[in-house]
Amino acid sequence: MIKNVSELTSTKQFLLINGQKVEPTNYAPLRSPYSGEEIAQIAMADKELTKEAIGVAYNARKVMAKMPAYKRAEILEKVVSLLKEKADEAAEIITRESAKPIMFSKAEVARTIETYKFAAEEAKRIHGETIPFDAATGGVGRFGYTVREPIGVIGAITPFNFPMNLVAHKVGPAIAAGNTIVLKPASQTPLSALFIAELFLEAGLPAGALNVVTGPGGIVGDAIVEDDRVNMVTFTGSPGVGIGIRSKAGLKKTTLELGSNSALIIDKDTDIDPIIDRCIMGAFSNQGQVCISLQRVYAHEEVYEEFVSKFTAATKRLKIGDPLDPETYISALISKGEAERVLGWINETEGSTATIATGGKLTDGILEPTIITDADHDLKVSCQEAFAPVVVVNKVSSVEEAIKEVNNSRFGLQAGIYTNSVKNALFASQELQVGGVIINDIPTFRVDQMPYGGVKESGTGREGIKYAVEEMTEMKLIVWNYS
Repeated sequence: MIKNVSELTSTKQFLLINGQKVEPTNYAPLRSPYSGEEIAQIAMADKELTKEAIGVAYNARKVMAKMPAYKRAEILEKVVSLLKEKADEAAEIITRESAKPIMFSKAEVARTIETYKFAAEEAKRIHGETIPFDAATGGVGRFGYTVREPIGVIGAITPFNFPMNLVAHKVGPAIAAGNTIVLKPASQTPLSALFIAELFLEAGLPAGALNVVTGPGGIVGDAIVEDDRVNMVTFTGSPGVGIGIRSKAGLKKTTLELGSNSALIIDKDTDIDPIIDRCIMGAFSNQGQVCISLQRVYAHEEVYEEFVSKFTAATKRLKIGDPLDPETYISALISKGEAERVLGWINETEGSTATIATGGKLTDGILEPTIITDADHDLKVSCQEAFAPVVVVNKVSSVEEAIKEVNNSRFGLQAGIYTNSVKNALFASQELQVGGVIINDIPTFRVDQMPYGGVKESGTGREGIKYAVEEMTEMKLIVWNYS
């Protein structure tokens, strides 16, 4: 078992297959996005080792399927208990591998604990329904009901931005439903997944039920998606990769949580002062590397100037620096390449109508939180997913105009509206083309039991433990003829 953080971040990290550490031929250095220092050597699985993990999960599937619900719940509850004991260690691991400021890593660990708690509770609530067969003339004398059965082997591919809680959103409901898992964590953040896998072993999860395979997506990910023994693929990441997974998955069930450029509407009657802190969090927490990060704001012309002034002033006060400093709000993006990409998008605004109100530069390798006003829709910072601490604020003359601008997007994950008008709130809830409408809050709002997912290129299926369990089970109909 892991004794401390330094043990996990200073040594060779192996694959976890069938409850055992498996050593591959090749390793790759894992470096801190903030300091550049090497923090671990990560195992690079090949196709054969990935297939071995799939085979192990396939062989363990019947053990998990027959495990009583109370036992699955007990294992998940034990993980909750262990993670509570090791919460500080877990947060430090997240920060070291991802440069997420420690204040946000601690919040992620707290959410992860809740997510596994929800999973433990949902393990006891998986049920079907009775069917009134005599409602049809041909159904007289028959009685029927549905049950939900585990789908089997689940391939889970997770992103870097919430390396512990988004693993929990796949592993938690999979175990609650009695499935086995082959988990491929993001290449930059494998330590969180390995940490959690160790806790599951300590909690009594059968060997082979959770296997962690690290390595290149083009090798490990493709092997998982294409293997016929894998019954479902659940993925969180970019639209391009998600679309590729769906094309390779064949008839496998897929749940795809993809990108967005989430928007907020601020109506003319909105009191600006109380919403500034929420907008700061929505736009800049975790360096904006959040699928529902606040990227676009459409403020009514009557409050536009006040909002921009106060939002900009608050942004300039954010502390930039070492992610392990408890006061730091903004640190490094996940890679230098990402910082260069976003800087290119910001520089694209030169010569346009857009104005950079604050930020737009690198400070000691960290992209400053950036506010851009009056940005044309066709600029990348507006129409694509920035996944960075960049937010565009534009002026509108009505809620109707704002909704039209929000919907002018290939994405549709979540959107928010601040308004005191019930009529405008109801209109927005009906007209916004997104998976979730958040009224009087930012689109970045999420709690872990709610149904979460999008439309258009933001994905398919829903997460949130109860809803993920439904995705990860198959409905079976049983009909009795008693006539």
